[in-house]
Amino acid sequence: MSGLLRAVRQERGMTLDDLAADTGLTKSYLSKVERGQSVPSIAAALKISRALEVDVAQLFSDDPEVSTISVDRAAERGADRHHAVAARMLGKEMSPFVVRPGRTFTTHPHPTHLGQEFIFVHSGRVELSHDGRIIALEAGDCAYFDASAPHKLRQIGEDAAEVVVVAGNAPRPGAPRRRG
Repeated sequence: MSGLLRAVRQERGMTLDDLAADTGLTKSYLSKVERGQSVPSIAAALKISRALEVDVAQLFSDDPEVSTISVDRAAERGADRHHAVAARMLGKEMSPFVVRPGRTFTTHPHPTHLGQEFIFVHSGRVELSHDGRIIALEAGDCAYFDASAPHKLRQIGEDAAEVVVVAGNAPRPGAPRRRG
């Protein structure tokens, strides 16, 4: 747990001082938790997970691979139209999906979100509607755009389309920017 908590905090670009300010816990206590010298109460664990924006169960998982790598096998994906990639991985700054668009633009109640989005057409052909503009994309094509404008995809042509969509999470207000 100790290495995992430290890794997620550092991924978020937070210092122990930042985490202490966000949780109301002391820097020395958080340091002890990170080093495995103290076990947090449920209330403290919830404060820490909220501040780091991760699920408390994952944050205190005993499985170190949950946070360091996620492998997604094509054979295990099924026929879902939207498949979240690396759903159990902690500290993600991106939200990747494999999408199989339908033949019509869907009516989505939330056609926008904060941040940016990248799409790569793996197979087939699609149309991207972005802020009222229609853009045709073929296998191998990609697009990167501001996701705060309305956007949606649809398959065109006879061949089934598969698209990799990566949504970049917008930083939370007041969060320190990653240095690197």
